[in-house]
Amino acid sequence: SRGLGDVYKRQDLGTANVLIYIKGRGIVLNEPSIVVIDTETNKVIAVGEEAREMLGRTPEKVKAVKPMKDGVIADFELTEIMLNYFINKIKARSLFSRPRILICCPTNITPVEKNAIKEAAERTGARKVFIEEEPKVAAIGAGMDISKPSANMVIDIGGGTTDIAILSMNGIVSSASVRIAGNVFDQDIIKYIRGKYKLLIGEKTAEDIKINFANVYKPSKKEKLVVKGRNLITGLPDSIELTQEETKEALDDDLNRIIKSTKNVLEQTPPELSADIVEKGLVLTGGGAKLTGLVDLLEEELTIPILIAETPLTCVAEGTGVLLEDIKGLEEDQ
Repeated sequence: SRGLGDVYKRQDLGTANVLIYIKGRGIVLNEPSIVVIDTETNKVIAVGEEAREMLGRTPEKVKAVKPMKDGVIADFELTEIMLNYFINKIKARSLFSRPRILICCPTNITPVEKNAIKEAAERTGARKVFIEEEPKVAAIGAGMDISKPSANMVIDIGGGTTDIAILSMNGIVSSASVRIAGNVFDQDIIKYIRGKYKLLIGEKTAEDIKINFANVYKPSKKEKLVVKGRNLITGLPDSIELTQEETKEALDDDLNRIIKSTKNVLEQTPPELSADIVEKGLVLTGGGAKLTGLVDLLEEELTIPILIAETPLTCVAEGTGVLLEDIKGLEEDQ
């Protein structure tokens, strides 16, 4: 039997969600990266899914905080509290267990930001902390074989960053990381509705519009959604009708920035690898991969096949599981 000292834990420490994968058990936790605190006492009231339910519904002295921003730590103390809460929740720690932890981060992370993530994980009681680049891990989690001398391309659209990479022989050939992703899309929708209708909506409402109604490729003018919020002129509760076409307008600018960055990565790619991509296409991972119409939009703009990973939301967590199976190889890379 496996000893407690051999527990390997993998974390996708994301801007929007934290996923934890434990060897032999699979994904054991998938919760929002949110902490609710009492600003007068600094007491933590809720973490994760319970905290998400409180977004936009708390009194003035109670604040919902997202301690991760753009894939890096924005609030070190709250990140540590959040990690401790999740680790205790899944009962991964015991008096006899100091697990190895692998955490994924964006490709453009600085050494200072990387050390902050590593230190936060170490303070939870980890024996050893490894850091890997998100698109590489996402590609592995999507089932791509990146060990051979042929191109594999992935776009990982998370909560805080979109990571674009071309991989070959277990390494990144060319890549880009842009701080435009799911959270920015939510803000785009909020700004659009505020600017056009003078209606203020919350982050949770914007996220629901993005997930369940938005369409970024040939949207319908007839499809409409009643959106409720606060009228900025009267200060009173109000509602408007939003069309799918308007959701595309709201998201167009930032989606075009992602497309431009993707084209730049393709332009930096050696011609032999470019030929592989024309044949194999690219794979979308992350929550943003599920945005309605995105596959068609990218195929039109990039003129290459676009595929969505089988489980886009959990690719990074699953990829870390594969990497930690070869712990010696991981230690050599670090």
